[in-house]
Amino acid sequence: MRHSFLPCLALLLCLPLTGRAQPSQEKKNWFDDPFFQVSAGLPDCPVPLGPLLTFEEQRREAHWRAERGTSCWLAGQCRDSNAYRYDKDLAAPVAAALKAVPGIESGSVWVVIQRRWVFLQGCVGTPGLMRQLERAAKAVPEVETVVPMLQLGTRETPRYPTADKP
Repeated sequence: MRHSFLPCLALLLCLPLTGRAQPSQEKKNWFDDPFFQVSAGLPDCPVPLGPLLTFEEQRREAHWRAERGTSCWLAGQCRDSNAYRYDKDLAAPVAAALKAVPGIESGSVWVVIQRRWVFLQGCVGTPGLMRQLERAAKAVPEVETVVPMLQLGTRETPRYPTADKP
């Protein structure tokens, strides 16, 4: 008896295409960017999502990170060839500078650091505290830019992605 294996082989070749697992939608800090909270005085403040990305978002971001990371060095503004390499070393001095600001304990403030940029996220009680935090972060050596994304109080819609609504 003669069997034809071609139909079976064709079926087996098609199975991996239809049964392929989808990339996880789990969000992770793929690039290990510093993300930390410096105060927790306003418990109703929306918690930032931080640098969490899905696998697919991470894949799209990887190319741009490589380009942005080297542009600082190519422009002669960094001594390291990748601006993202500064970030872990900036975390402790940025946290210390922010914690030294009078009144910080009355707000809920988080920090994300990417390519020497400091993103301030969270809630504070006064515009003056917002300005003081921005100045304190800018004063840290090697910080290139501070992006203030703070809000007054906890009632506004946050200007940053949140952990419950990315």
